[in-house]
Amino acid sequence: MRILIAAAVLLLFPAFAHVQETARRPRVPSITVSAEALVSVEPDQAEIDIGVVAEAKTAAQAAKDNAARLAAVIAEVKKIIKAGDQTKTVGYSVTPTYRYPKDGKPEIVGYTATNVVQVKMASIQDVGRLIDATTAAGANRVQRLVFTLKDQDAAQREALRNATTKAKQKAEDVAKALGVKIVRVMSVTENERSVQPIMRSMRAGADTLGQAPTPIESGSVDVRSSVTLVAEVTGQ
Repeated sequence: MRILIAAAVLLLFPAFAHVQETARRPRVPSITVSAEALVSVEPDQAEIDIGVVAEAKTAAQAAKDNAARLAAVIAEVKKIIKAGDQTKTVGYSVTPTYRYPKDGKPEIVGYTATNVVQVKMASIQDVGRLIDATTAAGANRVQRLVFTLKDQDAAQREALRNATTKAKQKAEDVAKALGVKIVRVMSVTENERSVQPIMRSMRAGADTLGQAPTPIESGSVDVRSSVTLVAEVTGQ
């Protein structure tokens, strides 16, 4: 038992000695700065949700009418999208429509079938034409329009490089103002990064859609990156 305790003490002693040595070691004079960079990039991809809403007395009829109108809408979509573009269903529902009399229980007076298809396309200039063609074919809901980037990493790397360069320059300016000299960069830590896609409000119904031509302005995607830089300094 004494041998085991002695061995444990011997094992702990180097670690304890290292802690004491670290505590006695003087702190290195340093400068800590943070910097942020913004890169604005033209989008090269658009995502749009196009929906068909149909109402009927029965659920079966509402679903049937919706399917017929959606088939016409999809046919128009296929005429416009190109190789590599994508379409997928992102929402489907058949729900009852109620009437609420003043006296008595709510009663079902019909059904509403809703089907939403998302279109992802690279030809941003065709977005307006897609909206006009699909609404003419029977779409009566355009619920979401987002402009994004296919390759976000390239823009994020550029923003990171710019933020690092700004942080380095900032540290040099601080050192100069303090009358000290930067010896080396001790660490660089990437903080928050973000890609802000462009959201366009397109929540229109049958009363506002179909008024061709539909103008679309994509704008720019904002990519941000920030870093914290720590540099060792010494007196000049």
